[in-house]
Amino acid sequence: MIEIAVKDIERVCDVQRKSGDENRICKGCVIDSRQVQPDSIFVAFSGERVDGNSFAPAAIEAGAGAVVLTVEPASDLIDLANEHGCALFTCEDPMEFLLSLAHHYRMDLNATVIGVTGSIGKTTTKDSLAKMLACRYRVHVTSGNFNNLIGMPLTILAAPADTEMLVLEMGMNATGEIARLTACARPAYAVITKVGTSHIGMLGSRENIARAKAEIISGMMPAREGETPLLVMNGEDDFTPFIREGFADPAGVDVLLCGSAASDDVRVSDVRVSDEGQPYFTLTFADGTSLDTHVALPGAQAVINVVYAASIAHRLGVSAKEIDSVLTSLQITGRRQEVRRAACGARVIDDTYNAAPESMAAALDLLCSLPCEGARIAILGEMGELGDDTERLHALTGAYAAAKKLSTLVCVGGEAAAAMAAAAKLMGMPDDQIFIVSDTDQLIERFSSSFCASDLVLAKGSRAVGLDRFVEEVCAC
Repeated sequence: MIEIAVKDIERVCDVQRKSGDENRICKGCVIDSRQVQPDSIFVAFSGERVDGNSFAPAAIEAGAGAVVLTVEPASDLIDLANEHGCALFTCEDPMEFLLSLAHHYRMDLNATVIGVTGSIGKTTTKDSLAKMLACRYRVHVTSGNFNNLIGMPLTILAAPADTEMLVLEMGMNATGEIARLTACARPAYAVITKVGTSHIGMLGSRENIARAKAEIISGMMPAREGETPLLVMNGEDDFTPFIREGFADPAGVDVLLCGSAASDDVRVSDVRVSDEGQPYFTLTFADGTSLDTHVALPGAQAVINVVYAASIAHRLGVSAKEIDSVLTSLQITGRRQEVRRAACGARVIDDTYNAAPESMAAALDLLCSLPCEGARIAILGEMGELGDDTERLHALTGAYAAAKKLSTLVCVGGEAAAAMAAAAKLMGMPDDQIFIVSDTDQLIERFSSSFCASDLVLAKGSRAVGLDRFVEEVCAC
């Protein structure tokens, strides 16, 4: 983790020191006063419900080496800081403070940085890449979904000093956010998994989403002198030429394409899914090395994401044999197409982490590809952040569900859920197989005890719907 003198914090960040020994060495950085360790840097964020500045005394008494405030400290707080030898700083923007401090530490690390962004598939790509690189290197990787303007710099600041590979997931909610993340992290390698419809409600169009994802290119730099930064994308994504020609080529960033076409640099062929839902395929790398392997994850949709990871890992010296070993034993951050067992014996595909139209379709494909002797049941929650396209995209999802010939479709939510159900009915799904419930509480009340041991159930929706509570209810022993 970062170790830095108080005087250097003052030098590299836009802060004003109000007290403290300029030579004190601080170690690590947190935004939760309960996580403060001796010499920690505590950064106070002021939110709608909680004001981090009010926790400054607790952080000081816990041994913080520095506390960064967004308000002027009262005299009694300064006295407390002096009593404990803690430096007090004030800043206007704690998020910018974190980004500046993390950038300073990143540039001190002798590590290669890989940034991963995209509408879907980021976490699978990030997790699988980290595991592959760990075969050869000391790796530090984004934990869970710590991928925003606060989480990513905290990930960097927590990296051990001997880190060789730093794998960072980069998410966004608005234009300009990935530009700030990549300027902080300065990746040598990057992946754009897919330009989809997530955040279309905020960005307005898929072209604007593509532009926002392409911002990752602006901060890329060579890992070593004489090398060229490398961007990995899907050769079949319709916005790949737009990003390559409009952003990567002008920036002098090489592009490596992954996919199933003969023109792709890293190629996937002969994809088939086992009875257990695991995809088997042949992977051919850019240097001609070929590998017959499978992924220990359900569904063919996982293949392209692990191929992105494998293409970078192989470029960085991880052997095909090592990549195969990782793929065949892969485990990914939870609630992403995780097959669980209900108390009644039914299998439940827990895909409740989040949802977008593309991932909804992939989840429905998985539901219908796994063997099932009983009913196939899809429980689909509303999707957020779709803006003016909300009704249309929910209707398309409902129509797709109807085309899968499910036994039962349960739509959870309000108007958007009704749009899904109406489209499924319009496409010929019988009325008595379609249900609408207003929220997860009603879902639990009506359906938590309605499954048979032979059934296969998919639970998929945006986090705000809370379908994870339903899964926990039906899977409770």
